[in-house]
Amino acid sequence: MPAEDESRKLYLKNAYRVLLTRARQGMVILVPEGRGDDWTRPSRFYDGTFEFLRSCGLTYLP
Repeated sequence: MPAEDESRKLYLKNAYRVLLTRARQGMVILVPEGRGDDWTRPSRFYDGTFEFLRSCGLTYLP
C-alpha cells in the first residue's frame, strides 16, 4: 500500500476524532420508539437504551 494511502487514512481517522470530540455541544441522539409488532424494533432494546442514556445525564426533548 502506498505511503500516501496510509497518510490519507490517518488524516480521515483524525478528522473523525476531532468531530466526535468537538461536536458534543448541541448533539441530538434519536432513540426510536420500540414496537411490539415489528421484530426489528423491540421495545426492550430501545427502552433500555433510552434509560441508559438518561442515566448518563442526557436531557429528554419531547
